[in-house]
Amino acid sequence: MGTDDLFKKRKKERKQRKSEYKQPKINSYLIVTEGERTEPFYFQGIKKKIEKNIGGMVSVMEVPTIKIHGEGSSTGKLIEIADEIVSRAKIIYQNIWIVFDKDDFNDFDEAIKIGSEKGYKIAWSNQCFEYWIYLHFNYSDSDLHRSEWNKKLDQLFYKYSLKNGKYEKNYEDIYNILEEIGGIDTAIKYAKRRMAHFNEEEGKPSQYAPGTTVYKLVEELKAYLEE
Repeated sequence: MGTDDLFKKRKKERKQRKSEYKQPKINSYLIVTEGERTEPFYFQGIKKKIEKNIGGMVSVMEVPTIKIHGEGSSTGKLIEIADEIVSRAKIIYQNIWIVFDKDDFNDFDEAIKIGSEKGYKIAWSNQCFEYWIYLHFNYSDSDLHRSEWNKKLDQLFYKYSLKNGKYEKNYEDIYNILEEIGGIDTAIKYAKRRMAHFNEEEGKPSQYAPGTTVYKLVEELKAYLEE
């Protein structure tokens, strides 16, 4: 092999190693959701506001990198999907959040345990993400089926003349809708009030209904919007 060919080979190898090396990315978020519509739409709304507010001004705070995936999978499978997304990612995410509901899945507690052991942060809701949305309006500690939370949201959307007066899962602007009525801070307050009674060391999320830790993720993201 000639000198020129050897030089080219080594250059190619260095370039390949460089492309395979993942850089840790400060202020980076990967959010993987069980739902394919409501949950990703909600967090996309926060993402857009962060990028607009921080990106349009001089600030020492770097605009965070936020990637959101709506997967539509069971809870256990969702952890596997998150693993795959992380392995394919071009950066090392500083914060990895998995968002899912209990619904009728039997692997709810196990998925939370496995995800946490992997270093993922879990934003769970029992029974459903709609409970988190309901907290933007009112407090409740009633253990209701997800169909009942949907009915309650129908009533609230009608009462406040939101959209067509009916709650639907396909509202791409769901975050903006709830923000306009001042509901984000209300939801965080009510969720904290409800979860203050939950013992993470001893209690099982599957047995704590209603409940949600989505507020923890929302609080982290909202911090980028604080002046």
